[in-house]
Amino acid sequence: MIWLSQILRILELQHSITTQLFEVIKTTLFVLPSFISPLMPFLLVIASFFLNYKFSSSNEIIIFKQYFSFKNNLILFFILFSGIFFFYFINNEFLSVNLYHKYKIQELEIRNNLKLGVPSQNEFHIEGEVSIFFSKQQNNKFLDIEAFIYDGGQFITAKEAYIEIENRNYNIIFNNGERVILNNVEKSKTIFDKFIYGIENKAVEILMMDREHYNTLELLKNDDKEFYYHGHNRIYQYILTFGIIICSFKIFFNYASKKSNFKYHFVVFFIVLIIHVINSYLLFLLNNNTSFNLYFYYLINLLVLFLFTYLIFNSNENN
Repeated sequence: MIWLSQILRILELQHSITTQLFEVIKTTLFVLPSFISPLMPFLLVIASFFLNYKFSSSNEIIIFKQYFSFKNNLILFFILFSGIFFFYFINNEFLSVNLYHKYKIQELEIRNNLKLGVPSQNEFHIEGEVSIFFSKQQNNKFLDIEAFIYDGGQFITAKEAYIEIENRNYNIIFNNGERVILNNVEKSKTIFDKFIYGIENKAVEILMMDREHYNTLELLKNDDKEFYYHGHNRIYQYILTFGIIICSFKIFFNYASKKSNFKYHFVVFFIVLIIHVINSYLLFLLNNNTSFNLYFYYLINLLVLFLFTYLIFNSNENN
């Protein structure tokens, strides 16, 4: 659902969706790793629910409890914990940061191209600026083109043309062609290898570096208060994930009737959701309330996490 929302956020429905949909889908794949961090606690809890349901249905959890020693279970837990946490760390600090930067660059390119217009029936028109007629389009280039530039009465034929964005301008690059100028001031014909026609457009979006462009250490070194506090939020997310992994291990070994298990899982999921809501509100207070500081942020969050862990490990003790 989050991925689909990103696709719809980029697409502008007044344009032809089919010309951009594949490119948008391919671009939004880059942003998927950045979703893992906030969703990791929920993914762990849901995974433990499904595993618990599968093993409970075949009574394999009873076998685990009876025939696997505490030492064996501890080794299994350590292996799983290390693998999950290592993946989470690498994704947070390297993979999602690098891919998110690529995503934002391509997203801006798509958005700016949509604002410029979409080619239709071998024609491309920028209102009040230029009309381009081409035989086909390949690799974002127009091939075998004829173009009319309204400013100055310029007629151009060229083998190819493409559009690039530089600063806040659109540049139409014509390669290997001929330009004819017919107006009251000038009448000329020139052959060129490369001709650039620039269009100033203040509506062009530029890349803004947001929090997802930086890893945790870079956020903590940032002078921007919002970025700095987001770095501490990342630290808390590591602590939260650590606690959820431990709790998920306990959830997996919970053995009860299907009806009781469903209620138990629903309550656990709801509490994890509340934990996230509380953290979001505390992060809001950090950024907007001068009397609320990091000491209170960590104290309240850790207290809530401790109570959650205590609740998990002291529920269904007889099972």
